[in-house]
Amino acid sequence: MNQLPSEYYQSLEQIQAVDFVLVELTLYLDTHQEDHQAMQQFNQYTLYSKQMKRAFEAKFGPLQQFGNSYTDANWSWGKGPWPWQV
Repeated sequence: MNQLPSEYYQSLEQIQAVDFVLVELTLYLDTHQEDHQAMQQFNQYTLYSKQMKRAFEAKFGPLQQFGNSYTDANWSWGKGPWPWQV
């Protein structure tokens, strides 16, 4: 497999970090449904995650399947590397 640019790994790591925050906020909000500040944080990180994923996919291709990521005219999903392969 060809070596990927360092930007690929840095961007993927940032996406994973933000998504980890979203998992933690989800767990917190499951038991603290009245915490509006946490809900606001959740929404901010959700927007940030979507923006980062959109930028990543524009440069490096799809991250997700089953309708969570758009395809290009070449159906690039199977051309890898897939995020779990790096």
